[in-house]
Amino acid sequence: MSRIGKLPINIPDGVTITVGDDNTVNVKGPKGELSEKISHEMQLSIDDGVLSVKRPTDQKEHRALHGLSRTLINNMVLGVTAGYQKNLDIVGVGYRAQLQGLKLVLNVGYSHPVEFDPPKGISFEVPTPNRVSIKGIDKQLVGQLAADIRKVRPPEPYKGKGIKYENETVRRKEGKTGK
Repeated sequence: MSRIGKLPINIPDGVTITVGDDNTVNVKGPKGELSEKISHEMQLSIDDGVLSVKRPTDQKEHRALHGLSRTLINNMVLGVTAGYQKNLDIVGVGYRAQLQGLKLVLNVGYSHPVEFDPPKGISFEVPTPNRVSIKGIDKQLVGQLAADIRKVRPPEPYKGKGIKYENETVRRKEGKTGK
């Protein structure tokens, strides 16, 4: 039995989960609404505020889908109740971020500023010029947008300049040795 798939999902107060005919799971909560299509082979059942996912057989494909389906639904429940946030640090002389309306504008050493428009359901915060917070209810979308922003100027190993995750450590290399 899958250690992740067999765990029940507790449905908090204020969250409603509906399962459609084609195994489309809709989760509505205080922060918004999310939906995801789950494999039609997985059986979903809601009893007394607890959702459980069951698989038909012990085949390898069903075992993989079991844990995946449970995790996707749990991430939606956590997203509509608490939300997700990723923090990025900008390291480098003259490197900075700022908000122009809803748009995030990065100055990271290129001849032009790099702009990011937030997708629906995502918001940017810039508490200081060298820190960016990405907030939203969809875990996958928040993580992908953070990765796209980091890809603009990944941290380099010699001086550590670039855009890095808040808890990321950059392995530093020793530079050239002099005569």
